[in-house]
Amino acid sequence: MLKDVVSAIYKGEYNIEVTFEDGVTGIVDFSKFLSNGGVFEKFRNIEFFKNFRINRELGVLTWGSEVDIAPETLYAEATSSLLPDWMELS
Repeated sequence: MLKDVVSAIYKGEYNIEVTFEDGVTGIVDFSKFLSNGGVFEKFRNIEFFKNFRINRELGVLTWGSEVDIAPETLYAEATSSLLPDWMELS
């Protein structure tokens, strides 16, 4: 079941506190995304990183029209839980 992001607060460095529609809150450390390269290279500019918003229609965090993070990934990171089976890489 998808859990949309309803609130997000910048907490310093690469940390964002995320609250989901079920009331669960947790901090996601985005510094690990830096090593993924590609669009995540943009996170190296901390001002770009801090300029996120919530796309309420999709329930995701977005950075402009260039980067977004799926709510399933955010939920797993914020709660230290596993991704849904359908998202696991084989």
